[in-house]
Formats: sequence, C-alpha cells, structure tokens
Amino acid sequence: MEPGVCFKKRDRGDEKDTPEDRAVKSQKSNAKPPLTLPVTPSRYDAPFPFYRRPAEVGRFSLDSQRRYHGSAQQLRYYAPPPMEGPVPGFDLRDGYLDRYVQRSENVREGLDHLLQWVAQNRKQLQGAEEKGQLLNTDFVTWRGHLTKVLTTPYEKQDGWLLAVSLFRGTLYVSEFETESAKRQREQRSELLKELTYMGYKFEQYMCADTPDGIPDPTRVVNTNEGFCTVIRTRLGTHSLLFSGEVDCTDPRSPWPDPPSCYVELKTSKVMHSPAQRRSFYRHKMIKWWAQSFLPGVSRIVAGYRGPDGSVVELETFETMKIFQLIREDPGCWKPAVCMNFCAAFLSFVKKVVTEDNPKLVHLFAWEPGHPVSFSVHHDSEYTFLPDWYVEALSSEKPPTPQIPD
Repeated sequence: MEPGVCFKKRDRGDEKDTPEDRAVKSQKSNAKPPLTLPVTPSRYDAPFPFYRRPAEVGRFSLDSQRRYHGSAQQLRYYAPPPMEGPVPGFDLRDGYLDRYVQRSENVREGLDHLLQWVAQNRKQLQGAEEKGQLLNTDFVTWRGHLTKVLTTPYEKQDGWLLAVSLFRGTLYVSEFETESAKRQREQRSELLKELTYMGYKFEQYMCADTPDGIPDPTRVVNTNEGFCTVIRTRLGTHSLLFSGEVDCTDPRSPWPDPPSCYVELKTSKVMHSPAQRRSFYRHKMIKWWAQSFLPGVSRIVAGYRGPDGSVVELETFETMKIFQLIREDPGCWKPAVCMNFCAAFLSFVKKVVTEDNPKLVHLFAWEPGHPVSFSVHHDSEYTFLPDWYVEALSSEKPPTPQIPD
C-alpha cells in the first residue's frame, strides 16, 4: 500500500506543520488573509496528509416525500447476483417511463437535513470553550461538497460556488449552483436524463430491504428517498463533520462496522480497449474514489452497461487499493494532491472567514484554469443557515469547562 494512503491515528508528530498550508504560508500570521488560493496540482504534490479514520456518529433517512427521519429506515442491504453464472442482464431502462418519481431539482435544500440531525444531536457534539465552539468541530458540510474540493486540481470542466458562514465557532459550508451548471441542468438531453435514471435503477437491482431479502426491480424508483451517514474525522488540523447518502450496507461484509460495511454502487459504459480503461481511471475514478474515501466506504461496485442499457459485467473496487490502478500512469491523478489541496482550501477558509455571524456569507468561487477566489455578502440571497437552526443553537449555553478533580 502506498505510504500515507491510509487512515491514521494522531500522534504528536501530527501537530507539526504539514503540506496543507504551503499555498498560503507566504502570508504572515498577522497579515491580511490571502485573496486567492492557487489550484495547480504540482503545488500540492507532497506526502499524504494526516487523515483520521472516519467514524460514524449518526444516521438519518429521507422518505418518499423527502421528509427527514432521525432513523435508518431507508437503509438498504447489498444483495448482488451470484458471482458465477451468466451476466446479470439487468435492464436499466425498465420503468423509466412509468415507474420513476424524481426529486425536484428546483428546490434548494442546502444543509437543512444535516442541520436537523445536528440540532437533534447537539448534546453529543458539545464543543470546547477555549475554542469558542458550541459544536466540537471546525466544519459542517455535505460529503459531496468536499468531494468537489478534493477533485478540483484535476477538474477541467465544472466550476463550483461554496458559501461559508461562521456561527458559534463552527464553519458551515453549503454549495450554490453556478450559472453554467444551471444551464446544463435545464438543457440536459433526454439521453443524459435516462443515464441518470439507470444509475438509480442499478441500485434497485442490487439492493434488498432486509439483510436476507432479494431485490425487487418492479418497484417505483423514487429519488426522494435516501439513507445518510453522519461522519466525524480530521484532515490535518481541521476537524470535520459531514454527511452523505449511502447506497447500501453489506450484511456479509468482512468489515462489519459502519462506515466500512457500506457499499457504493456505480454504473459506467462498458469498455473495450486499454485507452478507454485509461480514460476511465483518469476522469471517472477520481470522483468515485473521493466520494468513497472521505467517509471510509470500503468498496465500490460498478455495473458496466451495454448500448441497449443492460448490465453486461460487474466489477468491485476496494477504495483503499484504487491508487494501485492509477500509479503506473504518469498522467493520472494523485490521491495525495487531492487531500493536500482540500486541507489547503480549509486553511484558506479559516484565514478568510473570521467574523462569527450567520447572516454573513463568504462565497468561494472556482472555475477551471483559475485560482479559488471569494466575495463577501451581508444578509443576501446567499444566506443559507435557516432561522430555526440559528435560534435553536443560539439558545444553547456556551460549553462548560471541565474542572479537574
């Protein structure tokens, strides 16, 4: 295994300077915060940074109406077809026209579902008074937002907008849709819409409702439904609390405890040449790896679809071994670069966002070929922390220091 590409336990050496601040260290601590953050991969080509083994601290579900439930009622169980025998032959187009309920893409959810979990479980997240934190974490966000940051050094097409507010000592990070992404979504072709459906349909073929159940592909595919894990971890000097949707858990996993028992399910076009496989590793695998590595999901199962929309092959990737597939390609991405850039971005955010005010938003923007920049917005359309959440946490007393016996 590549040195450093593993989850670590903190030791005294982890408190020393790490590569995460290299891009912003030219600024003295008493100087004004930097105005931009470079993205060039070579700047972050350094040893893999400290990343604490992710720990699941909670879970919640979203039902068919997209309503929040503080339980695991939407958790599904991995139930693949027999390894031996004919190809699975799943018809990923089945039900697209008559058994498909889509979540509205015009409704911006922000962090609301995660904040519901935080509000309900804030006692277990009590922070440290010396840091002025009500919650014992530096950042609260979605896993998908962090995935976009990780892959930024190698992204050539899609930019992003991440809004950040500092509230009671914790930085909240929420994504806003770029104008380019909005145009792409509104002009999405019927083929792309169908490909999106195929990903959800693949999950239906591979998952059951009970540990010993069998999949039921005759049911409606409802994308409102979801099961989410809540993860705590640390990247360099930054403590993180984030949540992400989980496709299923493997009741027969050799790693029985969450999040290691979770399985990510993906679809991709079947490949016929080494060049196609190389492109797959360079451009698609980076996002698959980042999405699973962050929360500690151990396996990714890919269903390769043929031209007719049927699954012709299954392949399993162990998340921690993906680097072995890419390290022989000098033009491929590097996990350490991704993680070092993410750590540098979090340091950049900490330097920039220093006023504790839920109505104040720093909007961090990035487009391919440019550095990360930011703008400041007071009580604007970018304000994203809901009033109910601010009121709920504002009523909490500051954490009480522990007095030794």
